[in-house]
Amino acid sequence: MDKQTKFHYMKRIDEKLSDLPWYVTEYIDSRKRKLSHTTLLNYTHDFIIFFDWMVMDCFVADHRKNVSLDALEKLTVRDIENFLTYLEYQTGNSRITINRKISALKSLFDYLQNKAETTDLKPYLLRNVMAKVELNSIKESQETVANRIGGTLLRDDDFDSFREFVSHGYGQKYKDNKRMHRFHQHNRERDTAIISLILGSGLRLSEVAGCNLEDLDLKNNLIRVTRKGNKEQFVYFSDQAFIDIMEYIKIREARYKPGKSETFLFLPADVGRKGKSRRFTQRSIEKIVEKYAKSYGKPTLSVHTLRHSFATRYHKENNDVPKLRNQLGHSSIQTTMIYTHLTNDEMKEAINRMDN
Repeated sequence: MDKQTKFHYMKRIDEKLSDLPWYVTEYIDSRKRKLSHTTLLNYTHDFIIFFDWMVMDCFVADHRKNVSLDALEKLTVRDIENFLTYLEYQTGNSRITINRKISALKSLFDYLQNKAETTDLKPYLLRNVMAKVELNSIKESQETVANRIGGTLLRDDDFDSFREFVSHGYGQKYKDNKRMHRFHQHNRERDTAIISLILGSGLRLSEVAGCNLEDLDLKNNLIRVTRKGNKEQFVYFSDQAFIDIMEYIKIREARYKPGKSETFLFLPADVGRKGKSRRFTQRSIEKIVEKYAKSYGKPTLSVHTLRHSFATRYHKENNDVPKLRNQLGHSSIQTTMIYTHLTNDEMKEAINRMDN
């Protein structure tokens, strides 16, 4: 992650921290060396939801910023269960999302009880209610996960078909709508390069958004990305992705007019306030994929399912789990094993079709 992007994230984190209790700022500062900026930003968002709930339901202060340590110490397990119920039934969070919020709170409370100290060397919290709270049990086998995501993927000829739709089909579909057609003509090389890079490498959303020109090694079809845990890695991308990236680079400067310091690979249109960072945000990339997916007729497609699609195709063609694990940046090979179940199902279907 380059300095300008880090500055952008830290600015957003600081803006959120300005409305949170002082001890949360201290906690976030203590984690800056260990956690990525995107994780820290997610944590601050989770904390805002929690402290707003404390104000709304527990009436402990007039504003989230004024919630005291004493109020945290008086929370009961029942209170936390009420908060988790609020997350699930009133805000519609999934059990996985709720687990992330529980983990964020566990980390904060652990810091306040076991790491932070007052001037007289006493912990900020003597009683830690979050130590008594367990994560939601999510028991999904690899087969279950494979079945859940299997129907959302691109298969075989769909790769070329979807890429071609992004490149040309979308413009043809809306040729009678001047605004949409013109917008597509302006951005089709960029959008095709984004889609092609994901389908040809399996990069995560954050990794695509974080790419800079200097990260590209076009001689070897490699791109340098920052993986989870702030680990840098060079990742291969396909020949088709190389072609599409080169087509985009040819028009990038003339069409998007980047400033001298704007070496971000993917850029939005040359509009807006000068001096503002023009790196494509993760949400902007998500919207691009959503737009084409919906128009293509597969609204379930997302950046994540395109990544799954790449991984499934890779395993089907190469049957090399360790190399796929490295390509995807998985910390555990068990995560990568999901794709063996996906391709096993395809093999079973193919054999069954022989009887028809």
